[in-house]
Amino acid sequence: MNDQSQNRIWQRAEIESPCVNICMVHPRAGICTGCYRTLDEIGSWSQMSPEARKAVLAELPGRAASLKKRRGGRAGRLTDPE
Repeated sequence: MNDQSQNRIWQRAEIESPCVNICMVHPRAGICTGCYRTLDEIGSWSQMSPEARKAVLAELPGRAASLKKRRGGRAGRLTDPE
């Protein structure tokens, strides 16, 4: 078996995580302000099926729009999403 064949065996066609390494969970919305996933989704991502991951990814743009942009200070972080 050549090197290319071995590489194909170990490649996985998984949907990559939307994590952007900005990990802060909004205290009221309960979603990460970086990737917009819930803590449950983040924790179970590696066990999710490709279909479940696609479903989560499809919801993320709407979640992003639901978070208010931080206006500074503690009060800005704790405002409710609209």
